[in-house]
Amino acid sequence: MLRALFPESIFARKLGPQAESRLRLAQARAEEAVVRAHVDNALMFVDTLAEDLSFDRAIENYVRVMGVPEPLASVVATRALVVLGQDLVPYRRRYRDADDVDEGKPRLRLNDAADARQQRAVKRA
Repeated sequence: MLRALFPESIFARKLGPQAESRLRLAQARAEEAVVRAHVDNALMFVDTLAEDLSFDRAIENYVRVMGVPEPLASVVATRALVVLGQDLVPYRRRYRDADDVDEGKPRLRLNDAADARQQRAVKRA
């Protein structure tokens, strides 16, 4: 993979094993940062378009509008759905640590209607 980026005709000297390992680690960190940024932005799309589109359609539109290529698009969609699932599944909510909440992410309001119904039911009882 790295040989495609750095052909030996341009760089006559090969990288040593330690330098190649550091390069791979740096590349992995950079790719993870790109995925994280796409997931955060896809979640912002979901939050912004919550009244108009379902969350899966909003994620699909984000991937299409931003031109995210496969297989990155699948990774972004899956991770965004995992984050949304953490907010929607009551079992996860009970056991989630306060440390897991990232203050930089926009608040998702996917449960607001259900929460409002529950509060009305409690007031009636």
